[in-house]
Amino acid sequence: MSRKIAGFLILLGLFMIVEWINLGFNLADGHSTGFYVVHGVLIAVNVVLGVVLAIIGWRGFRRGFSGRRGVAG
Repeated sequence: MSRKIAGFLILLGLFMIVEWINLGFNLADGHSTGFYVVHGVLIAVNVVLGVVLAIIGWRGFRRGFSGRRGVAG
């Protein structure tokens, strides 16, 4: 994985985490319980996906330093 792609995954993961947590805080009162359950599940799943993307990106970014050794060009 290139360092550009790894950096993109890190930024995308962080954006997803911040954006979905922000959405959770901005949900207005007055909706049915089902609305909050569905959005709670959406928020939880997307925060987990954001963390996974950030971890994959971080591992790729770190591996970018050692992965270049021995590669010609």
